[in-house]
Amino acid sequence: MYREIRQWQSSSLNKNMEIAVYGHYGPALLMFPTAAADYLEYERFQLIEAIAPFINEGKLKAFSINSINNESWMNKSMLPHHKGIRHQQFNDYVINEVVPFIHDHNKGLTPIVTTGASLGALHALNMFFRRPDIFAGTIAMSGDYNLQSYTKGHYDENVFFNSPEQYLPGVTDHEYLEQMRRGKIIIAAGQGNFENPDASRRLSGILHSKSIPHWLDVWGEDMPHDWPTWRLMLPYFLSTL
Repeated sequence: MYREIRQWQSSSLNKNMEIAVYGHYGPALLMFPTAAADYLEYERFQLIEAIAPFINEGKLKAFSINSINNESWMNKSMLPHHKGIRHQQFNDYVINEVVPFIHDHNKGLTPIVTTGASLGALHALNMFFRRPDIFAGTIAMSGDYNLQSYTKGHYDENVFFNSPEQYLPGVTDHEYLEQMRRGKIIIAAGQGNFENPDASRRLSGILHSKSIPHWLDVWGEDMPHDWPTWRLMLPYFLSTL
């Protein structure tokens, strides 16, 4: 498998940010790490190996980015307001730096599907719903789509506008909704230890109320909030795209 590590000084984040690229060509899979992990997490926990057939056959090209969760909601020493600002800077980094990098690396506009597990699922799904004009879909695994689950009581506009469970009910713009409806949306969860399938069910209910097509897939009680689950889920869902 072709593997490349790229990095640059992010103007949005004012720090060096790495990105791992897997594969020569194909539609892009943009991968968001879990919790406070980094751009090589999916490689370390064999998720890249699990989707290797898709990469090697040119069915996708994976881009695994770094997170700044330990500089925002996972950072216990920061003021909550500053955590929200950092989160928004991360969003700007993805849209203004990562997306152009992907198109440049693929030598042209290419469909981009976001994916992630746990907190990475929130980022992946949030990014799609914020910018359905840019992203072609999302595969969100074992996520909680209300950012207040991580903010320890803090609430402001940055929390609201990064919580799909909160902002989606208020969306009324027809073209914005139509862009969402054109995307491929997969929301998955297990029912095993430390999973929260009700978070996925709540989001699914909101999407139904907006007539946004999506696939909610809740797996069994033998599927915990852990890597063995996600190593099964991601290749399974990729095979349906």
